[in-house]
Amino acid sequence: MGGMQLRELNIGCFGGGTGLPSLLGGLKNNPWLHLNAVVTMFDSGGSSGQLRDELGVLPPGDVLKCALALARNEGEARRVLLSRLPTLEHHARLAGHTGGNLLLSMMEQYSGDFLAAVDGLRVLLGCRGKVWPISVEPASVCAEYGDGTVTRGEVEVDAGQTRGHQVRRLWLEPEVAIHPTVADAIRRFDAVIIGPGSFFTSLVPPLLVRGVKEALGEMRGPIVLIANLLTEGRGMAGFTARDAAGWISKSMGRPVDVVIANTGRPSGDSLMRYAAEHKEPLELGEFDPGTDVIQGRFWCTEIARHDRRRLSFAVWSVLSERLLQRTPAPVTTTSAS
Repeated sequence: MGGMQLRELNIGCFGGGTGLPSLLGGLKNNPWLHLNAVVTMFDSGGSSGQLRDELGVLPPGDVLKCALALARNEGEARRVLLSRLPTLEHHARLAGHTGGNLLLSMMEQYSGDFLAAVDGLRVLLGCRGKVWPISVEPASVCAEYGDGTVTRGEVEVDAGQTRGHQVRRLWLEPEVAIHPTVADAIRRFDAVIIGPGSFFTSLVPPLLVRGVKEALGEMRGPIVLIANLLTEGRGMAGFTARDAAGWISKSMGRPVDVVIANTGRPSGDSLMRYAAEHKEPLELGEFDPGTDVIQGRFWCTEIARHDRRRLSFAVWSVLSERLLQRTPAPVTTTSAS
C-alpha cells in the first residue's frame, strides 16, 4: 500500500511590511508547519527610523509586524502594541512611537542583544513560530537607477522608483553580515518562501546580506516566490513576475523553483485608483520550463492584499507536493492459474 508520511515542516518566510504578515497569519493555523519569519532590518523611515536615531537601537518595525501576525491572540496584541504613545510633557521625543517599538527597544537595551529581545517578545505574545532579524548590524538600502543616479534609504529608494526611475542595482551600505544563529536556522529550513512585500525594499535587501547566499545554497528544499499583486510605481512599468524571479534568483545565486502568481482582479474602479498611483496588476511574463508556475485568484477584495486563506492553502499544496513524497503502492501481480 502506498501512502504519505506527514511531518512537521520547518519553513522560512522572507519579506517584510504588509505582505509577510498576511502570509504568516494564514499559515500559522496549519499544525504541520513550523514558521520562521526572516525579516528585513533596513528601515530608514517613520517611527522605526526615528527610534534608531534617538535610541541607537535597531528598527523594530517589520519584526514587530511579523511577531504580531504570529501572536496567539493577534487582535489583542495589535491593540496593545500598535497604539501610539500620547505626548507626555517630559518625554516629547517618545511620543508617536508605538508601544511595541518601545517595548522591543527597551528589551534590546536591557539584554544588549536584539535577537534576545525579539525572542522575549515572541514568548510574551505566545507566537506560533519564530522571528529572525536578517542582520543585527545597521545598514541602509542603496539603489542605482537607470540614469546613473544613486540614492540611499528605504523611503528614498521607494520614492525614486515611484517617480519613474528604474532600479538597476541594489546594495547595502555598509555591507553587513548575517547573524550566525540566523544562518544556522536558514540552513535547516525545509523550504523558503519569499514575498509578498515591497520588492526593492523588503524582498531583495535581506538577500544582499553577506552570508545569506551561502546559507540558502545549503538549504536543500525548494524556493517559492509569491509574486506581488501590483507593480509599485512608474519605475516598475512593465515589470513582471518573471522579472521578479530573475532579480531574486540573481541575488540568491540559485533559481526560484516555484512561483505563485495571482490571476484575480478587483473592480474597474479599484484598478483605476491604483493606476492613478502608477500601480498596475503584475503580469506573469515568460517563464522558462524549469520554473513551476502556480496561478490562482488571490486578490479577492478591493484592497490589494493576498487573501490569507487562499494563499495559505496554495502554499501548503506546493509544500506537501514537494516535500511529502508519496510512495507508490507496490504492484501486485496475480499469477494466472
